[in-house]
Amino acid sequence: MSLELPALGYGAANVGNLFRALSDDEAWAVLEAAWDAGIRYFDTAPHYGLGLSERRLGAFLQTKPRDEFVISTKAGRLLRPNPAHQAGGLDTDNDFHVPDDLRREWDFSEAGIRASIAESQERLGLDRIDLLYLHDPERHDLDLALAEAFPALEKARSEGLIGAIGIGSMVSDALSRAVREADLDLIMVAGRYTLLEQPAAADVLPACAETGTGIVAASVFNSGLLAQSEPRRDGRYEYGQLPEELWDRLVRIASICRAHDVPLPAAAIQFPLQSDLVRSVVVGGSRPAQLRQNAEYAALEIPADLWAELAEDGLIPA
Repeated sequence: MSLELPALGYGAANVGNLFRALSDDEAWAVLEAAWDAGIRYFDTAPHYGLGLSERRLGAFLQTKPRDEFVISTKAGRLLRPNPAHQAGGLDTDNDFHVPDDLRREWDFSEAGIRASIAESQERLGLDRIDLLYLHDPERHDLDLALAEAFPALEKARSEGLIGAIGIGSMVSDALSRAVREADLDLIMVAGRYTLLEQPAAADVLPACAETGTGIVAASVFNSGLLAQSEPRRDGRYEYGQLPEELWDRLVRIASICRAHDVPLPAAAIQFPLQSDLVRSVVVGGSRPAQLRQNAEYAALEIPADLWAELAEDGLIPA
């Protein structure tokens, strides 16, 4: 697999109005800050803002030399007219502040995958998509994905429609099965290999090591818990309250980072890259300052003693 990924990427869900609405100008400023900070890998999906993220990201990247950036998007959900749409209706059930005039429709057939590629290219306005992930297939039917969607992706790659293929998921079982049962180049591991918790180390990383599959780590702040040097007990974790055992673990991690004078978010960004299997870390952000700060954290020199102490305490794999 010849696709080279920069160590830091930008996940463009926020410019699809995740959690709060951004104007076109505000979204452009975020993308411009990412570019100015040196970020050259951008990840999006039709799911993000019902196509808004792809359209905004594509419009921005059309102003940049095509050979200077890598872009990934996702397949599995097609966007189709929503017959239930009413004036003023928003997609807030999915946390996106956009009109719900479209709906997501699962389609793992070869025709559906090819339609997804064509429609994403049209929204992006770019001549090619470097990397395509099957998005959250376990939320629909993982067996069907393995039987139909992944073979369709492999065929599209062999025909040159797509440069590289993979899966994006936050479920370790789905990730490890896909790695072992499909011919993938890269996988996006969301929230399962972070400074706070590493369940993917038990099955996903060994599967990737066996097959030579690269990893992109996403959601490395665990929904924002690790985005501040002083974590908050009431911080959002996944889709609910932070379990007590994870809060205790987080307090210990933060204390060790403090003792080494390393900001917790810097350690969170750089932790996945300690594994040779991890090619890139993708972070989000809805404000230019966040993008600039994350790029600084990614470049910060972190002493080896920090990782050694975390490993000795059983907080990260030795």
